[in-house]
Formats: sequence, C-alpha cells, structure tokens
Amino acid sequence: MALPVGQLGAVLLLVEVSARIEDGTLRPLDELDRPGDPGDQGPGGLWPYLRRTSLPVTDAATLVGAFRDGAAIDALIGRVGLAAVRARGESLGLTKTALLDVTRSSRGPDDAPALAVGTAHELGGLMVSLARGEVVDRAVSNRVLGWLSLGADTSLVAAPFGLDPLGHRRLDHDLQIVHTTGGDPGVRSELGVLRGPRRSVAYCVIVTFDDLTLAHRLRALEALRAVGIDALEYVH
Repeated sequence: MALPVGQLGAVLLLVEVSARIEDGTLRPLDELDRPGDPGDQGPGGLWPYLRRTSLPVTDAATLVGAFRDGAAIDALIGRVGLAAVRARGESLGLTKTALLDVTRSSRGPDDAPALAVGTAHELGGLMVSLARGEVVDRAVSNRVLGWLSLGADTSLVAAPFGLDPLGHRRLDHDLQIVHTTGGDPGVRSELGVLRGPRRSVAYCVIVTFDDLTLAHRLRALEALRAVGIDALEYVH
C-alpha cells in the first residue's frame, strides 16, 4: 500500500535532474530562482535563510540531498516539471511511488494530499538500483548518490550508527551511509544504504502515526531507531 513519504519523493526528482545533466538537456550551472517573495521563508529548508536568491542547478540539488530543502525542491520542480519526474518514475518500474506536488506548509482540498507517496518495497528497490549503478546508467546513479551522501539528518534510522551528521561520506568505524529522510505531519521516513565491515544493506522505513502528543511522536521515532539497531547489527 502506498503511504505518504514526505521528501523521500525528491529522490525521483534528483534522478530526473541527474539524467538531464548527463544527456546535456540541463546544464549544471544553469541558475534557478528561489521560490517565494522577498523576505518570505518559503517552503522551508536552508535556502530561504541564505542571501543568494538564485543558485546553480547542482547547488540546489546539493541542498535537496543534504537538507531535503523545500525551496530547492520547488525550484528544481519548476525547471524540470512534475510530469517529467512522474514519467521517470514510471520508466524505472515504480507504479506506487510518485512525487505528487510542490512543498506546501498546508494542504487544501484542491491540493495533492501529500508531497509524495510510495512503498517501502519500491523505494528500497530504487536504492538498491542506485547503489548498483543501474538507475539510467552508472554516471546518473553516482551523481544522485553523491547528493544523498550529504544527508545531514541522522535522527531517525541512522541515529544508532553514531556517525557525524555533517561528515559521514568516508568510512567511520567501518561504517558508511548514503541516505535521505522525509517528514510531514504524522509521517517520518528514511531511505538509505548502510555499508559495514561484513555486508551492506539497503532499507526504507515509513512510519505514519497520529501526531497528537509528543509521546505519540517519540514512539514513532523509537520504532525507526529500532530498525537502525537491527541494520547496524546486520552489517557490523
């Protein structure tokens, strides 16, 4: 069953951006304008707090990979289009996983019900294909992995790995992670590949919950971290 997955859907956006860079239809240094009016914090993330109101395509993709930046997601969607991202997902055999909309602080009856939806099976399989260099081709896959390797949110599944949130691209105690997370009201999710001294594992975990109290949210986080403990024991 497809569930809301938050910003995990932006991985499909990064695949489309990487593929266009590779085939030459999108230039890495093409400038993107930040969505929103001057002084507006926009859809969230880091970019709204930076002085630069335009960034190259690859810098915006870096912000998406590192901080799941909403403004960068929206700017990239504005350049490549949601229809192209959906077509790319379909070409990869994803039937229940899609990026549906731009980021929004609130969703009305005329908006898509979520930023993105997906299944753990399809997203986990996508991560395996990326790790094997099979998403479009090795160059496209490696570029996407490079952006995701900057993911700074280690508060969910990755919490038990003990890695530096801002510096885990190299092996650290024989561990290395490439991952991204998603968050919306009542949704926490994570997609990644964990490499260890014994083996590697790809994973996708999606937790939906009634975000009624802090206790409800903490139980959801505990469930995600329990998966992280199992993954760590499997690879280490």
